[in-house]
Amino acid sequence: AHVAHSKALTKKQKTYWINRQADKFINWLKDTLYGPYLKFFLKYKFLGLAIPVMLLIITIGAIGGGIIRVTFFPSIASDRVSITLRMPQGTNEMITDSLATRIEDAAWMVNEDFKKRQTDNLDVVDNVIKRIGPGTANATVTVNLLPGEKRDFPSYIISTAINDKVGALYGVETLEFGSGSSFGGKPVSVSLMSNNIDELKGAKEMLKEKFRQNPLLKDIADNDPAGIKEIEITLKESAYALGFTLNDVIGQVRSGFFGFQAQRFQRRRDEIRVWVRYDRDARSSIKNLDDMRIVSSTGQRVPLSEIAEYEIARGEISINHLDGRREINVNADLKDPRNSSATDIMAEVKEDIMPEIQAQYPTVTAGFEGQNREAERTGSSAAKVLPVILFLMFMIIAFTFRSISQPLLLLLMVPFSLIGVAWGHWLHNYPLNMSSFLGIIALIGIVVNDGLVLIEKFNGFLREGLPFDEAIIAAGKSRFRAIFLTSLTTIAGLSPLLLEKSRQAQFLIPMAISIAYGIGLATLLTLLMLPLLLAIGNSVKMYYTWLIKGIKPRREELERAIKDQNIESYDTV
Repeated sequence: AHVAHSKALTKKQKTYWINRQADKFINWLKDTLYGPYLKFFLKYKFLGLAIPVMLLIITIGAIGGGIIRVTFFPSIASDRVSITLRMPQGTNEMITDSLATRIEDAAWMVNEDFKKRQTDNLDVVDNVIKRIGPGTANATVTVNLLPGEKRDFPSYIISTAINDKVGALYGVETLEFGSGSSFGGKPVSVSLMSNNIDELKGAKEMLKEKFRQNPLLKDIADNDPAGIKEIEITLKESAYALGFTLNDVIGQVRSGFFGFQAQRFQRRRDEIRVWVRYDRDARSSIKNLDDMRIVSSTGQRVPLSEIAEYEIARGEISINHLDGRREINVNADLKDPRNSSATDIMAEVKEDIMPEIQAQYPTVTAGFEGQNREAERTGSSAAKVLPVILFLMFMIIAFTFRSISQPLLLLLMVPFSLIGVAWGHWLHNYPLNMSSFLGIIALIGIVVNDGLVLIEKFNGFLREGLPFDEAIIAAGKSRFRAIFLTSLTTIAGLSPLLLEKSRQAQFLIPMAISIAYGIGLATLLTLLMLPLLLAIGNSVKMYYTWLIKGIKPRREELERAIKDQNIESYDTV
């Protein structure tokens, strides 16, 4: 009853002006542009195939040459700059505080510089928070910025400006200007491993110096900080002749200067411990060590300077092991994540820097950690899963069309869709990364789906008796509207994400670029290259049959749709 009153069933259905104009535009694209180009490429097949092949070669060259940059994971910009200051252990709190104050003042000076270039002359720095600790040698300065939607400058540019304004700070162990989060760790991270401590520390310093010489890197740090100052005692040969051991000497020195527990007793509820050590004057200077008397096992008192030597050195805070060997990790961040490639820098480390270090320190080996390790894990996982997915897609299409050649030609278009993905990232100034790769996986399904629609229509026209060339042109024109509008609406739906500037969207934008620009090029591939591949594949089968049987068959007879139709007709008879 409700359907009977539908306006769609009336003879005089009203059409709106915008619908008529859209129909005219689609028909103009189909008849004036698409149809003639498709006929031209079907006539000059190798010219039509050479164009996408040439574009693919140029794209691969652009990626290899660094024009289109590649990195492991996208850098997620932040609305704050976190500056971490680490001084050597034992540094006076006043010194640490003075350097942190210098950094804070530099942040406000940078704010005045950027305020002049900011829209509406807004402050780019909202506030600065300074903290000392944990301990007296560590400090953090947090610079909270104007929200990214209102700010004209990314956080890494402001971070670099603060770094330049601060300048060189002498005596600092590490100084990091963090301006965002990096998935999987630092983009440049190398683990040096060796059981030879001297060579390991020498390799660490050499690698850090190489990183300092690279203008693309900042925040160079390691996980081997120097400890507090310690007195290292070494026995002379005469000490062993007198029966001294290193433990004896160190124990007596510690007891004299630090003290030892001589007695412990209970007084009501309190426990009293009695410690014995030198008086304040005797332990106020390290020079008193030279006159200290060490008691031998025979009771003889010998001056320490006669049996031992000592030096002041910094001890170890932490000892790290990896795969059973002593490990020191050296890492760095990118100054400009948008215009730098972590993969290129890591390639330079592997091919140029590490061979030079290992030639000088042969016991040292390197492992590549951080984002490189996470990317390898993701890549190895995808390398196992992706072939299985493609094989299942191939089998489903092959069973559907009862053909091997058509699924192969359909999947052959997938690598060519990467042309749009790569140049889309270049246009938006984003490097290719693992998020882009996830978008490519989603793109494969869309490319195959559009191709299935065209091939199904092509097979249908063949069954209706159309010649091969007419069937392929008619299939392209018939499915032009559906493929074009599907791609257009998908790109339009992704455009808000592509233009989004908020921090929350940064991780998704590379994925959206892959899908949007990949679909844009895949539309041309489906409408032009797929018919071309079908025609070339048919020609190959025709000439092969002619060569084997000596009879040149009709082009339509070689297609699976006609073969199945002939079999069904024979079974009916």
